[in-house]
Amino acid sequence: MTDRTILSSITRPGRYLGHEYNSVRKAWESAQIRFALIFPDLYEIGMSHQGLQILYHLLNNRDNFLAERCFCPDIDLEQLLRQKETPLTSLESARPLTDFDVLGITLPYELCYTNILTVLSLAAIPLYSHDRDNSFPLLLGGGACSLNPEPVADFFDAILLGDGEEAIIDIASLLAKHKNDKLAKDVLLDLLADIDGVYIPAHFQPEYSPHGKLLAIHQKGGSKEKITRRVLGDLNEIDHLKQPIVPNAKIVHDRMGIEVARGCTRGCRFCQAGITYRPVRERSSEKIMELAESGLDDSGFEELALLSLSTGDYSCLEQTLPQLMDRFAEKFISVAMPSMRVGTLTPDIMEQVKRVRKTGFTLAPEAGSERLRRVINKGITEEDLIATCTEAFALGWRVIKFYFMIGLPTETEQDINEITQLVQKAMAVRSSGPGKGKKQINVSVGTFVPKPHTPFQWERQLSQEESKQNIRRLQNGLPRKGCNFRYHSPQISFLEGVFSRGDRRLSRLMELAWQAGARLDGWDEHFDLSRWQKAAELCQLDLDEFLRAREMDEILPWQHLQTGVDLQFLKDELEKAKGEVYTPDCRYHACQKCGLCDFETLFPIVYNRSGKEVDTEKPCSTLIDKDTTTDKDTTTSNRSVETGHFKYIVHYSRSGDICFLGHLEILQVIFRTLRRAKVTTNYSQGFNPSPKISFGPALPVGTESLAEFFIMDLPTPLNNPASIMERLNAKIAPGLKVTKIDLHSGKIPQKVRISYNLTLPGNITDSERIRAKEFVNSKSYVIGKTRKGKTKEIDIRPLINDFSIFNSEMVQIEIDSASGQPGIKPLEALTEILGLDKERSLQTRILKTGWHALDER
Repeated sequence: MTDRTILSSITRPGRYLGHEYNSVRKAWESAQIRFALIFPDLYEIGMSHQGLQILYHLLNNRDNFLAERCFCPDIDLEQLLRQKETPLTSLESARPLTDFDVLGITLPYELCYTNILTVLSLAAIPLYSHDRDNSFPLLLGGGACSLNPEPVADFFDAILLGDGEEAIIDIASLLAKHKNDKLAKDVLLDLLADIDGVYIPAHFQPEYSPHGKLLAIHQKGGSKEKITRRVLGDLNEIDHLKQPIVPNAKIVHDRMGIEVARGCTRGCRFCQAGITYRPVRERSSEKIMELAESGLDDSGFEELALLSLSTGDYSCLEQTLPQLMDRFAEKFISVAMPSMRVGTLTPDIMEQVKRVRKTGFTLAPEAGSERLRRVINKGITEEDLIATCTEAFALGWRVIKFYFMIGLPTETEQDINEITQLVQKAMAVRSSGPGKGKKQINVSVGTFVPKPHTPFQWERQLSQEESKQNIRRLQNGLPRKGCNFRYHSPQISFLEGVFSRGDRRLSRLMELAWQAGARLDGWDEHFDLSRWQKAAELCQLDLDEFLRAREMDEILPWQHLQTGVDLQFLKDELEKAKGEVYTPDCRYHACQKCGLCDFETLFPIVYNRSGKEVDTEKPCSTLIDKDTTTDKDTTTSNRSVETGHFKYIVHYSRSGDICFLGHLEILQVIFRTLRRAKVTTNYSQGFNPSPKISFGPALPVGTESLAEFFIMDLPTPLNNPASIMERLNAKIAPGLKVTKIDLHSGKIPQKVRISYNLTLPGNITDSERIRAKEFVNSKSYVIGKTRKGKTKEIDIRPLINDFSIFNSEMVQIEIDSASGQPGIKPLEALTEILGLDKERSLQTRILKTGWHALDER
């Protein structure tokens, strides 16, 4: 996006800039098939989703395919695009989405569905598949919600069930083969239906009774009565994210992620992912080290996350984690494991994690009582939980998060009370255990939502009022001091439950709610259930009906879509839940006969299947151990020893759209550029070490500059600053350029004079020239500045050393700025002095041309 008026008018414009390091900009004409990969939520959510990046790189690694990205805009940008009749475009080339062959839309969670309609509407693409001919891009869905996509099925041409790494190439190859054949849309969909895992919604038609009961699902096309999800047999066969996109704007999970394993067979009976991602397929420790080394080296991330449904269950963790820490701890790169299971968090693992910085620590008992944990097959005891808390607090963690669900099948008031009792026991450990400092337990609670393809898919969901009653019970029972209680909105959980087990009748509901203003429903500040309730009335739908229990022989909306797990296995697991019977993990015990594996082409891949402890010096497989040091004058061999303090000032320019990044975002860009260029700085000490780098005054968002700087504190001197400058420019984000590196005292001037060129859209008018002359001749010029709802008067005349009209469109300004003193931004000054209207002000280009320190005597 290059419209400065729009970028200057919205919050967080960095979301929409593109130009990130490692983003791919291929020649449009070089590609035979062009994908726009769309994540239907804000940039900071979508860029935290690893699946989108995997497919992005897999497609772009092929010469004849091209992939670009697009995210759902926030409400302010959506409104501006509509006002200006400007179409939504891709990030990389800013092309309209209608130019692409395929729109690949992720289905990550139910509450993002209306965002899909926002994207299609802004792209001027008809919402429903039956309204689009082959002149429009093919709409392809996929992701976690693809195993019951029926609520959105009418919008899609095709939906991929299961793993996408191989399937996306099969789909792209078929489309390329027939690109010039000008096939009718239905003929092309018939060909796609023959690809394993591809579901064509138009090939199936649900039949309902007059009262809305699902009577049958009729096959109308294609050769398959049921569609089975695609499963990638071996994660090691896919090289991914060796060059991850490094976001310029802040995102939710701002780190390098490596999927150490896919699938989980612990058998938690509420967990959909435990069924839809089977079997367990681990990556080898060699491959993990290879991906970590290349990905961190090429990205500059300061945190590595080991990703899995349950990272603690990775069989080689106790061998791989020390290897990772030994490799990266001295570079101040921490390792996070966001999905750890109670019982797998051993003291040795916790000791490793804390070596750089203590990352997040979440425990998920799910239920408060031993009885209910047996029902859900959680397989952990209260003793396990308390022992883990004790160890974590003793090792210096100050905050531990617990996650529970309310409304699980067979739950009683006593089970709710036992959540409170369990937290109180953990609080006792917090108070009496070793370790200094304030300690806190955060308790998070969500309402259980029955999910398709799980043993609990037939169970009922709590009503909103029942959820609220249980939450109030917990609020009244949990300790006030040292315990922070949060809960997921029962209203949002209600709507999630409607869509989780919903059918095609919901597409009309969704359209009406969206037309009434439903946007970004996953965000509390935007969610409004009343819109959905009014839309339901218009559709004559009873939303509470979707939360009811299902009969065991009832036709379910998703029964023509198969995970590969037998239906009878789910029924048997439901009976085991009622009997509180444990189902062991087939990774380490006998096959539990779920029906998925054939043990020839598909089987669990577990490297340390015995589950026994092994010598950490002899890991599961030989680990790559290579030296990545490239410049002796910019790296340190031991993170704990500072050999010196050598200060250098680095001058750089900032041009183009990257000027719309905020100050903190630019700081992060610089930090990661230094890592990629292997320029090692000294680090601060303490809980969260950070590079010792000082930056100049924050530049107003939207201001370009020829004269930015930062000062870096290095442990050793630079033998060749010119070569370091060249290396930095090879690794820096597009739009930034290092221009000079000099030795420096390290002191940042507290008072500076800054020069700006401001170019207006069109000629400076006579009235504006008169106002400029009046300002120059004045001795005082008081304006009102509003910040956070409060207006203060400030005399800007003493702050502006020079204000002159350079030519018919440009004004040059010199502004004095002192640290800690009220100041004025150049555009604010220009707008006030010339009396610019909002539109003219927003279109003005600002360029910082230089600065110098003022004598403070």
